[in-house]
This record gives sequence, C-alpha cells and structure tokens, in this order.
Amino acid sequence: MSVTDPRPDRAVEARRFVRAHPHGVLSTLSKRLDGAPFGSIAPFVLDHEGKPVILISTLAEHTRNLDADPRCSLIAHPCAQDPQAAGRVTLVGSAERLPDKHALGPRYLRRFPEAEEYFAMHDFHFYRLKVQAVRYIGGFGSIHWIDAADFAPPPNSLGESEESILEHMNADHESNLRAYCGHVHGVRPTSVRMIGVDVDGFDVRADEVVLRFDFGQPAPDAVAVREALVALARASREPG
Repeated sequence: MSVTDPRPDRAVEARRFVRAHPHGVLSTLSKRLDGAPFGSIAPFVLDHEGKPVILISTLAEHTRNLDADPRCSLIAHPCAQDPQAAGRVTLVGSAERLPDKHALGPRYLRRFPEAEEYFAMHDFHFYRLKVQAVRYIGGFGSIHWIDAADFAPPPNSLGESEESILEHMNADHESNLRAYCGHVHGVRPTSVRMIGVDVDGFDVRADEVVLRFDFGQPAPDAVAVREALVALARASREPG
C-alpha cells in the first residue's frame, strides 16, 4: 500500500507532468446512471494556483453530472504508444463553475485556439477543479500519493504579469524563442510564439507543436521569469 509521499520534488514532478500533458479524461458521477462513473475527454489548463480549468457546455452529460454532484477526477496522460510506461497523474477533487469565463479565456485559448468558437457560445463555461488528492505514477514501480497542498505551486504574481511577459517575448525576442527550441528540444521551427508562462516554466507554439520548457527553480514573479529566460538564452548560445 502506498502512502502520501512527503518529498516536495515528487509534487513538483507531478505538477510539471500535468502542465506538459493538458489532455485528460474527466470522470464524473452519472446522474442518469445512478452515480456510475462516467468518463469523457477534457482538454484543460492549470490556472496560476495550479487548479485545472476545463471549458464545457451546459448541454454535455458531464456538466449535468457535475451540477448534480461536483465530485470528480481528472487524469492527465501522454498520447504515447505505451502510456503505462510514460506515466500519468490523477487529480481528485470537486469542480465548480466559474461565474466569469473571460478572466481565464485568453490563457485557455492561447493553448487551445481551436476552442475559440466554443468559447464564444453562451452555453460554454469554465469549471475549475479544487484538487483534494493527487495520484502520481511516474512509470513502473514509481507510484505515489501526493498531498494537494504540496501539488499546489508556490504563491506567485504571474496571473497579473503573464500577458505582458508574452507580449514582450513575442515582440522583441523571437530569435531567443527559436534558440530555446533548438537548445532544449532539438527543433528549428519557422514560426514561434510564447503562449503561456507560469511558476514552473513556459510554453511555446513552434509551428504546429506546443513545446514545454521547465525552469530550474520556481519563478514566482516577472523578475524571476526574466532571470530564468536570460539564463536560458545564455545556455542556448553556448557551443555544444
């Protein structure tokens, strides 16, 4: 039997895994089927408090289930040939509908621009999962329960500064973004755009692929993010 893993690095591993794999399966308790588990595909983003946010329609079966009973779980996993070996994270908690979908709209749509038409519809709303327990399977033999408080990112102010950081990087540092892609991921994209930044790292849309970059340590504000990006730029210019 596994117990809650007290190591903070496990929690960071799990959180970074979830950030890198924003396509999940949402499991709700079926209102129609007397509480039977009901699974559905659910793209998501983490907000700056580390809480998953999904965009769903009031007409959807899983939305009716959540409105009747907010308990649910969300499993994040890679679309891998061997998902058992690649790992996964299950987030267990309860979901609530957010009264205003426009505050998180830009962050969500930068990651999922194909959802813009849905976002504009009056019957689509954001639901946010309040995480109460985390199950992290990092691969064969690496199985851990993680406390929700440890999974949550450290306090940060990036909710206020994210958009200005993105605007600056995309307007003035496109060459650096290309260099990051080559240095970390070994790719040389034609088109690059930073689409998100958080306390753990940042995301770049490189041509048609979203690439994830992790910071070496948490960056809780714009100053720390700048320092991390400058360090990465230096490393990207070093030979070898």
